[in-house]
Amino acid sequence: MSIELGKFNRLEVVKQVDFGMYLDGGEEGEILLPTRYVPEDCKVGDWLNVFLYLDNEERLIATTLTPLVQVGEFACLEVAWINQYGAFLNWGLMKDLFVPFSEQKMKMQVGKKYVIHAHLDDESYRIVASAKVDRYLSKEPADYNQGDEVDILIWQKTDLGFKAIVDNKYSGLLYDSEIFQQLHTGDRLKAFIKQVREDGKIDLILQKPGFGKVDDFSKTLLQHILDNGGKIALTDKSPAEDIYDAFGVSKKTFKKAVGDLYKKRLVVLHEDGIEAVSS
Repeated sequence: MSIELGKFNRLEVVKQVDFGMYLDGGEEGEILLPTRYVPEDCKVGDWLNVFLYLDNEERLIATTLTPLVQVGEFACLEVAWINQYGAFLNWGLMKDLFVPFSEQKMKMQVGKKYVIHAHLDDESYRIVASAKVDRYLSKEPADYNQGDEVDILIWQKTDLGFKAIVDNKYSGLLYDSEIFQQLHTGDRLKAFIKQVREDGKIDLILQKPGFGKVDDFSKTLLQHILDNGGKIALTDKSPAEDIYDAFGVSKKTFKKAVGDLYKKRLVVLHEDGIEAVSS
């Protein structure tokens, strides 16, 4: 049996001691699960799902806590402290996650958050992180169809919009003109494939393409109005191009959504725009 460092493993409890339980680590020998992480009523012979990492003495140790990132994953983590070797990130475990200076795109600062990739260092066999995430994104062509739902991690702001990491594997882009909500680096949310371009780059959108149901877009439109001070300067008489530029939907869909919100008495219609009804 081989264990995976930096990931969850299902291991058998083989021995109870004063300071915890020992688990069968196969070729790695017995692995300690300290008392504070031992589930109630746990006994020898039970199987536990545990995360394995190295403690401050570089010994293999188990925990039932769930870290904020596992080996092979991307996450946005906060810098807890810095020393002469690099930065240490809070990832929810007793021992912080190390980012050497050589793996920082810019010098990290305590209290700030950065998108990183966690992996095993080939030389030291330690779990480390890198802020140079480009090199860990797949260069293989993505097998998506238009409209496929994906999980994304907002990565960084660009002149065009926001770069995002798609399904923990690919790089994608959300365009400013198609974003109708506040986004921040580190946000995790659902998105949809707008298209996979010939060069392999992925364009994303936060709403279902075409908004399938008017109801879906009604909610998006209302939220957009609220996010913009409670009023927008578009009406159902605005040019179709202006509506599409703002929301990526047809004028017909926009008018239906406006009508839907008006019937529900959630908006008031003016000559120069639409205003949300204050609750």
